[in-house]
Amino acid sequence: MCRRPWLSPLIAVVLVLLAVAGCGRAPAFKGTVLADPVPAADFTLVDQYGQPFRLADQRGRVVLLFFGYTSCPDVCPTTLTTWKQVEQELGDRARDVRFVFITADPQRDTPERLRDHLAAFSPNFIGLTGTPEELDAVYRAYHVFVNALPAEGTSADYLVEHTAAVFAIDADGMWRLTFPFGTSPEDMAHDVRLLLP
Repeated sequence: MCRRPWLSPLIAVVLVLLAVAGCGRAPAFKGTVLADPVPAADFTLVDQYGQPFRLADQRGRVVLLFFGYTSCPDVCPTTLTTWKQVEQELGDRARDVRFVFITADPQRDTPERLRDHLAAFSPNFIGLTGTPEELDAVYRAYHVFVNALPAEGTSADYLVEHTAAVFAIDADGMWRLTFPFGTSPEDMAHDVRLLLP
């Protein structure tokens, strides 16, 4: 068999170049990646214990942001259940993640109601409310749709239509990903791990 000794060094060089090229690739996220990540709009709202919560104070942690309400019959409890599973998947790393639930129904979602509702899912979840004006500014900043409508055929006074996505903000305060409703806990946890510092 004829050997070409120059092939081995050439193959080695090619493999090194391929490895270096692979290092420059972006991580393979499961969620929807923002083509141009933007700084997440800062805000200050009140948490379920009556304390101010400022987004900018969460630098160094990953923030998962969701807009919903405690009387929601379907999307919101499903999302909170997904978050609970994500928290379990992350184990000790969950301490570096903030799960932030901003109300789309400030009329009914008092801090006390948020506290009781979120405690059924995790004591670590953060529920936020504020004045209608404060909340409207946050909705606009994150392009969130919120609309109250009559609850015909139900015992509820009204229902609230709202954006059902979860937004992921990285440890540098950049809005990086959006998770559509129905994203699996495994996929969400996978992406959070990639964002963790």
